[in-house]
Amino acid sequence: MARTVRDARLDTRAARIALPMQDKPHWRMIEEGFHVGYRKGPRGGKWQARIFVDGKYVEKAIGIADDTADADGAIILSWSHAQAEGRAWREKALREARGHGRAKATYTVSDALSDYLADCEQRGKKDMRGVKQTIKSRIEPVLGSIEVDRLTTKKIKEWQTDLWQTAAKNRGGKEIEGEGDPRPRKVTANRILTTLKAALNLAFSEELVDSDLAWRKVKPFKNVEIARIRYLSIDEQRRLVNACEPEFRALVRGALFTGCRVSELARLRVTDINLDANTVHVLISKSGKPRHVVLGDEGVEFFRTAVAGKAGDAIVFPFGGREWQKSEHFRPMVDASNAAKITPRARFHDLRHTHASALAMAGVPMGVIATQLGHSDTRVTERHYAHLAPSYVADTIRAHFPKLGIGEKSNVTAMAVAR
Repeated sequence: MARTVRDARLDTRAARIALPMQDKPHWRMIEEGFHVGYRKGPRGGKWQARIFVDGKYVEKAIGIADDTADADGAIILSWSHAQAEGRAWREKALREARGHGRAKATYTVSDALSDYLADCEQRGKKDMRGVKQTIKSRIEPVLGSIEVDRLTTKKIKEWQTDLWQTAAKNRGGKEIEGEGDPRPRKVTANRILTTLKAALNLAFSEELVDSDLAWRKVKPFKNVEIARIRYLSIDEQRRLVNACEPEFRALVRGALFTGCRVSELARLRVTDINLDANTVHVLISKSGKPRHVVLGDEGVEFFRTAVAGKAGDAIVFPFGGREWQKSEHFRPMVDASNAAKITPRARFHDLRHTHASALAMAGVPMGVIATQLGHSDTRVTERHYAHLAPSYVADTIRAHFPKLGIGEKSNVTAMAVAR
């Protein structure tokens, strides 16, 4: 809250009675370029405000002074009321002067979401299809038509509750029966809330709305994150690679050696492979930021063979002489998983998890893994892979726990279980 400026001439009606009547208001500077003044009249005074814009002062009458009646904060204003009213007018006038064409009264949540998507595209953020679909299906139908200045905390919380209480559905749109654990749906609700808040925060930072209090009070659901990371054992990786068709096999091996997403691998060109530094340059990533992926010895030899004899602009992993397109890897992955007898079937994204999990279990620091995967910080990395890292606590317990002699020996060998 802005500090109220004190002024012995204007603070009280008794002090203002002593002021002389004059053509101009008795001005008091509140901040540089912003004044609030008192214009004395024969039957009481009025408050004025002015701001300095584009080389000149712009003035505005903001209310009646409490010279003959007590202040009500709406029509009859005290000195402190006058400052608050003047600040509110100043913010609106400055927005108009800066060229914000939309009237605040008609700036809706849909407008804020549209501006957010445009800002993301301007900043080069990639892979916004999922965000656009979320906005279209989960945010706009309920909140889109509401003016942002009329958006309430209660309304947002009601929408947030409806998000996770809605029955879980499969990719075909059918409800999943027996879905008793609410945590996955609350995780989804948190992700959607993050998108809404990002859009509204942008509107607030651009001074298109007066306050962010309504959504700042809405918190994500706590203790709902579940690290469900599937990674393949070395034996499963070998069986999967051997079961792939040649072009798809190269793509799978590339994913296991780099941890790259399928879209990142599909865009790779020969010039992106640096065999002197033993790195792969991912120019366009999900976050929009480029990164360099470090290769191990086996990965270096694989890429050396993959680019041998190819032109610099050639595709590293072609599919029929062109780039792999979205979703074209689904069917080959299903076929290879079935042929390799991997149950449940592996997804292509599991190869990224497999790469990161191998690093975590080898003791590689979370910060290094985050850099390799292109995570903006270590929070996501730690949530998914920290439990796999060697633990001082676990190692100490295993080294010192006494042998009780109550275990049973068996000749039965357990089968590997998919993680």
